[in-house]
Amino acid sequence: MAQGDKSAYTDKQKRKAEHIEEGYEKRGVSHSEAEKRAWATVNKQDGGGKKSGSGRKS
Repeated sequence: MAQGDKSAYTDKQKRKAEHIEEGYEKRGVSHSEAEKRAWATVNKQDGGGKKSGSGRKS
């Protein structure tokens, strides 16, 4: 997956990142920085993109 490619994320994760990004922008953070922070937050909370497979730890 190329850097910046969001295709591996669920719709819910994408909506969550957009909502977080809007919150940062309301606080005066630039658009690009808000986007970076939002995706970093989603990755930290959810552990990255889609996960599948038998026996995966939750």
